[in-house]
Amino acid sequence: MSAEASGPAAAEAQSLEVPKPAGLEPGSAAYGLKPLTPNSKYVKLNVGGSLHYTTLRTLTGQDTMLKAMFSGRAEVLTDAGGWVLIDRSGRHFGTILNYLRDGSVPLPESTRELGELLGEARYYLVQGLIEDCQLALQQKRENVSPLCLIPTVTSPREEQQLLASTSKVRPLSPVRVEAGGLSLQPDPHPSPSSLPRQPVVKLLHNRSNNKYSYTSTSDDNLLKNIELFDKLALRFHGRLLFLKDVLGDEICCWSFYGQGRKIAEVCCTSIVYATEKKQTKVEFPEARIFEETLNILIYETPRGPDPALLEATGGAAGGGGASRGEDEENREHRVRRIHVRRHITHDERPHGQQIVFKD
Repeated sequence: MSAEASGPAAAEAQSLEVPKPAGLEPGSAAYGLKPLTPNSKYVKLNVGGSLHYTTLRTLTGQDTMLKAMFSGRAEVLTDAGGWVLIDRSGRHFGTILNYLRDGSVPLPESTRELGELLGEARYYLVQGLIEDCQLALQQKRENVSPLCLIPTVTSPREEQQLLASTSKVRPLSPVRVEAGGLSLQPDPHPSPSSLPRQPVVKLLHNRSNNKYSYTSTSDDNLLKNIELFDKLALRFHGRLLFLKDVLGDEICCWSFYGQGRKIAEVCCTSIVYATEKKQTKVEFPEARIFEETLNILIYETPRGPDPALLEATGGAAGGGGASRGEDEENREHRVRRIHVRRHITHDERPHGQQIVFKD
């Protein structure tokens, strides 16, 4: 008895069969493709629409995925025009071929293009090019200079907003402050209630505020103050927030903020009477500015400076017999004393001009 079905059911099954288009039969000629010519020394590659014509020697010279494709271990199919289709972007395939030919290739300058080339090298298993791209990316990451931004204050409200923004979460650099045998380090896991406030250094300079003529050295000293501010910003921009104010009421004045409040101020202007008329003198107290900048760094820690550290740096008067509780109660008072002692006092005259006496 024949195993083949017969009758109306068989006829219906045959009628449901969909005829296959020519060229889609399984085998070497599937989808209109045919095997690569065995004795050919050249290969035509269509990589994502990018056409390349190269030799088998180039493709099989290094131990890569292309060598596995074209060394005869696997059947390679071509289209009617003899092109081998590789379903990848062809943007960097020319660079891949150049590396296979020469063993080295100029790498792109763009970090994005370098990352794309690394992805293609990994796909084709070009180990040497992978290592070169990884090394170039690592060097770019190491050579990237941190961005130094100095906001310019345009209004008192904006200044308050900038000072308030310093309480946002920020990563702490590994700082170690040592003074008089005392070592302080930031808490690697600060609690939300003890988030740090970034210390602030502000330079107010407004040459047009002057009502009198300047002394001969004032312009030079004003420029020195501005240059020092820029140098400090480049040196400490990752640890301190630097603000520049060009609309304030002073001519040249430094302000230092820690934990959201002003800690110290260095005013660089005074009125002199060396001639028959008054003159405004701008000075450059470089050592004082450096001192206050270094002192403000102790406010990097979430809990603020330790009283012993303030005492060691000259920020508070010694009080060896005082208890810990008294220290906590007097902490704000001592900070104000630091503030007053470091401030240069002002005396308002009826005509509004300030006389500045230095401590």
